[in-house]
Amino acid sequence: MADITRIEAMRQPVTTTYHGVAVTDDYRWLEDVSSEETKMWTKAQHERTMGYLTALPSYGAVRQRAEEVIGAQATTHAELRYGGGTYFALKHQPPKQQPFLIAVADLDDAASERVVVDPNALDPNGSTTIDWYVPSPDGRLVAVSLSEHGTENGTLHLFDTSSGEVVDVRIPRITVMGGSLAWRGDSRAFWYTRYPAPGERGDEDLPFYQEVWFHEIGRTDDRRDLGGMFADDRIVENFLSSSPGGRWVLDLAQRGDGGEWEVFVRAQDAGDWWMLAAIPDRIVGAAMGRDEIFLLSRKDAPNGQILRLRLSHPATVQDASVVVAESSLAIEGLAVTDSRLWVLDMDGGVSGLRSFDLDGTPRPGIDLPSVCAIDSIVRLADDEVGYPVETFVSPREWWVVRDGEGVPRRTAFIATTPLDFSDIEVRRVFATSDDGTQVPMTLIARTGTLESGPAPTVLAGYGGYGISIKPWFFPSNLLWLERGFVFAVANIRGGGEYGDAWHQAGRLLTKQNCFDDFAACARHLVEAGITTVDRLAIRGGSNGGLLMGAVLTQHPDVARAVVAEVPVLDMLRVELHPNGAYNVAEFGTVEDPEQFAAMYGYSPYHHVVDGTAYPAVLLTAGEFDPRVDAYHAKKMTARLQAATSSDEPILLRVESGGHGVGQSLDQEIGIETDVLTFVTNRLGVDTTD
Repeated sequence: MADITRIEAMRQPVTTTYHGVAVTDDYRWLEDVSSEETKMWTKAQHERTMGYLTALPSYGAVRQRAEEVIGAQATTHAELRYGGGTYFALKHQPPKQQPFLIAVADLDDAASERVVVDPNALDPNGSTTIDWYVPSPDGRLVAVSLSEHGTENGTLHLFDTSSGEVVDVRIPRITVMGGSLAWRGDSRAFWYTRYPAPGERGDEDLPFYQEVWFHEIGRTDDRRDLGGMFADDRIVENFLSSSPGGRWVLDLAQRGDGGEWEVFVRAQDAGDWWMLAAIPDRIVGAAMGRDEIFLLSRKDAPNGQILRLRLSHPATVQDASVVVAESSLAIEGLAVTDSRLWVLDMDGGVSGLRSFDLDGTPRPGIDLPSVCAIDSIVRLADDEVGYPVETFVSPREWWVVRDGEGVPRRTAFIATTPLDFSDIEVRRVFATSDDGTQVPMTLIARTGTLESGPAPTVLAGYGGYGISIKPWFFPSNLLWLERGFVFAVANIRGGGEYGDAWHQAGRLLTKQNCFDDFAACARHLVEAGITTVDRLAIRGGSNGGLLMGAVLTQHPDVARAVVAEVPVLDMLRVELHPNGAYNVAEFGTVEDPEQFAAMYGYSPYHHVVDGTAYPAVLLTAGEFDPRVDAYHAKKMTARLQAATSSDEPILLRVESGGHGVGQSLDQEIGIETDVLTFVTNRLGVDTTD
């Protein structure tokens, strides 16, 4: 087997000075994706990585089992919507490569299903995906954003829901890592988000300056309807919705990705947009009734409270009243029917659901599994909401409840799986971080594994953007569990598991808490006898890839293997690339001396130390990734290979894809095969059966 511990990468030092601090970068040339040197180096790295992995004794068996397990995933439904008496959903049905859009007349009758839009038929290669969709109020049309190769650069299509035919015009650049649409009440027009077209701004600004436009079906003279009013026009992200009955349009406008929001409203038939809430008002979510709006506020309430406001120009949040006060539960979301308010809660990584009368009077509680995940609650008909429930060991089921009934009923959208999770146990534990903070962690393992002595373990985490890591059902987890692994999930600071305070404690100048929390969880697993350092792997992606890089460089002896997928690793350069600018609100900027010092203090790429015995590392990247540029993984690979004194491999896997959003079934099988093969080999638990 070829030795790929080190692959020579040329050094071309470039020095940049930040606030008097000179920082030298030997591998900046790898940022130029168009250069022949970068292409050749990347190709060689990927080929050697795949040569290494495919030559391992267990690779064939792992691949075969991955195809069986992931290919046998239950048929699942996501993004449930309603329009004109029809229910719509995205259906994922292996072995189809991509989810497709279906419609049903009755949620209790799966036989009424019909396919509306199937990306698998549009593109048999599996590289086209549905970014999002919105049915018209009358249910006759559906607006769909389609993108290719993981770029998330979507084009809007209008489909007739009966025939599946495309109608009206296609609108490009409606989605660049985010977009939305809101229908007018008569289903003949809509407001939509759009990024600049070439020629409207300079090339460097095309991924920025999202605006709200208005389109009338049958016309080509679209007009800009909202822009220039935001706190930061360059990095605004607009999320549009319409009120039931079609009187109002709402825009939740986020300044970057750090959780800073403004709220704008306009009447559909006349008048202009007005600002209902500014960033200091700390409104982070909203749901509209027919003539009122319910607002999720975190001002002086880090766990969130719900405000109620009658809609009329020029009402603002100052005119609102509290209907659900802050409690020990962190409020994640809300939905409103004609007579009920529904509140989605979060408690340390576990979902909960409450209901109230519109005046805030509590209604009877909703029974849920003890450790479950609900990713959203959506208004369907006027008196009906739907929500999906899943756990680490049971797949997604959609439930609905009507105001007059009070008791939820399970719909026909029930995921079943041939995979056996009956002998899997789920246990909640806590680790103590460096500052004494108690950090929740969930352990998933076969019954008896946690008591039977040190077991191979993979620890995963994220810790950013206020995103809570919930008990999702991933069939691929069985690939690990059936090999005797413990699968551990750390709910570290930076997420939203305990509300806004938990997020703020792992953001900007406090980002180091995320890494301390995760390292504490790793230590807890060893000290509790669940595993040993030599039998521990850590894994994370995107912001979780940053987590992996920071823990690797700060604690190179914490684990035997590290997997960093599509990671952020060079904190001093990330904001110079399109999506990095949106992340300034979460990470900070090098333009600010204090924020620079914090970012430079943990930036993984800048803390690789020559002569250190680093563990085995697998880094992944997508060449078309619009969220995290592939150069992060490439530069880190070059630096680690040059620095490490150990014989453990430093591997780079680069595919023709994006950030994982919209990946095909084959891509999912491929990445899980490679990660599992790599980890089991380095932890000494290879199996070929």
